[in-house]
Amino acid sequence: MNKTLWVFGYGSLIWKPGFEVAEQSLGRLKGWHRSFCMTSIHYRGTEENPGLVLALDAQENAVCAGVALRAKAGEEADVLAYLRDRELVSSAYEERILPVALADGRVVEAVTYVVDPANPQYCHHTLEEQARIIARSCGRMGPNCDYLYNTAQHLGTLGIADPDLDWLAARVRHLTGCA
Repeated sequence: MNKTLWVFGYGSLIWKPGFEVAEQSLGRLKGWHRSFCMTSIHYRGTEENPGLVLALDAQENAVCAGVALRAKAGEEADVLAYLRDRELVSSAYEERILPVALADGRVVEAVTYVVDPANPQYCHHTLEEQARIIARSCGRMGPNCDYLYNTAQHLGTLGIADPDLDWLAARVRHLTGCA
């Protein structure tokens, strides 16, 4: 693969990309919003006690702020193989190439993982229901709340506002006694 590989991170890819990043930029993706709309039975929950993970859910007029990550030249094929192994562990995500507007005005085509609304892992819960699920769930990558806290903290550090994640983080800390 000789083409430049950009990846759009909106959740754990922001704080744990898993590959060496050659360039990073804040980015915006139109038509999608970040949401805890996917159950996790592999990483942050189990089949008996599913957790929730973030996914991009299509929504007219929405814009998701995140981070565009460029893989090092010559490592594109390895990075793509790694991402597919990590993100496509079930059929809940679809891999798409979508235009991401970078902070400096460039627009790049980025590999982006979006939720498949036809998949049984796709879900919609109120924020309170999300908080209760996240507070009690744990999978092979650790407690579901750690995933939430890391994402909310890194978004805040980058200056990306996400009031729903901030509310969820505060609510889950209250529910778990970590307030």
